[in-house]
Amino acid sequence: MADEVDLLVVGAGMAGLTAAARAARAGLSVLVTEVAEDVGGSARFAGYAWTAPSHEVMTAQNPGGDVALRHALVDRFADAVEWIRSVGVEVGAPQRILSFGRGHRFDTNHYVDTCRRIVLDAGGSVRLGTETERLTVDGGIVTGAVLRPGGAVRARWTLLATGGLQGDLGLRAAHVHPDADRIGLRANPHSRGGGYRLATAAGAATGPDDAGFYGHLVPSGVPFTDPADFVDLSLYYSEHALLFNLANERFVDETLGDHLTTMALLDQPESRGLLVADARVFRDWIVGSYVDGAVAVDKFAMASKRGGRAGMAEDLDDLTNLPEEWGYAGKAVRDGVALFNERAAAGEELVPGRALDRLPLDEPPYYVIEAEPAITFAFHGVRIDDHARVLRPDGSPLPGLLAAGADAGGLWRRAYAGGLAAALVFGLTATETVSNGTGTG
Repeated sequence: MADEVDLLVVGAGMAGLTAAARAARAGLSVLVTEVAEDVGGSARFAGYAWTAPSHEVMTAQNPGGDVALRHALVDRFADAVEWIRSVGVEVGAPQRILSFGRGHRFDTNHYVDTCRRIVLDAGGSVRLGTETERLTVDGGIVTGAVLRPGGAVRARWTLLATGGLQGDLGLRAAHVHPDADRIGLRANPHSRGGGYRLATAAGAATGPDDAGFYGHLVPSGVPFTDPADFVDLSLYYSEHALLFNLANERFVDETLGDHLTTMALLDQPESRGLLVADARVFRDWIVGSYVDGAVAVDKFAMASKRGGRAGMAEDLDDLTNLPEEWGYAGKAVRDGVALFNERAAAGEELVPGRALDRLPLDEPPYYVIEAEPAITFAFHGVRIDDHARVLRPDGSPLPGLLAAGADAGGLWRRAYAGGLAAALVFGLTATETVSNGTGTG
């Protein structure tokens, strides 16, 4: 292992390996450390790089996010996609993601393995099973870190890309939501706030408060047994269904996105709710692909098979027969669906609204799954500027320290438009900062 490098990367996921490979290609000396026994992190379970296609769309979808970071993501996304192609990984044609985004499918496993190979072929190092005990700071400048095993390493720049804090229950409860420590984790278990703790110990600013998180609804009481479950058990179709809380009431516009509904459900009593779909939603969305090219999975059948609270009602009145032990009033749920259908069919105002799908759910049978939130990563993190430089509480850069990916906070505030895209863009941005000392301007 080199005693001194141009770039020390803490974390070998999408952001860290992107930065490391780009730096290695530029002739910089690179050392990557990773606590797990393999590279890739949660990126291995993903498959699409996407974001908002314009500043106007990004502002409309994510108005509370840092303006400079939002602009950087939109402006630099196309270059990030070209970077993926440049390393020999095939990138799919542009396609729509959610109701507003544009992006590309690519093989994330091929990509992270290729980035690792680029680093090694250039003479860099990738150290697995390695903890970063602390950053070294000299005169207010981060000068490297102390590793276990390995000892002290000096670095011109250090990049924190450990994947976020969601794997630590205490940090989740403190910085996501008081009840976030009891929801499922749909991500790798190694992202436990390592970068967050290193940065704050060195004097970094964090935030934003009450920023929320990215995740999806999953069947309640069904544990993840395999990383494939992160996608297979996610109830993306909630955008076309109705969600009732334990008071038997709708409480959110479900059509704005399952990832937003997931945050809203965490605020409800016991953080669980009843997802009701009809035959149209089942046919078009439950057994359909969430995005073009994705493998279709029958979410209802899987929830039933895995022991989730799932059932079918032959008609609207049959919803009154909900199992009593679930805690919902079947008659109230039936009446809620009937009232929604009546108002939707008449074109009347819906409360909460339905911005993107106002069709009634009036085609029996009905498919019912009790849902709960699961978290992929928190939006609270280490504050950075648009050069990926970590900031102090006064807003000035903390010399020598960078952050990217889910370790970085400020980009999202109770909104989301592409985690892989952000990891790619700010991973590449970090390398530009290392190369010229200030960033891309």
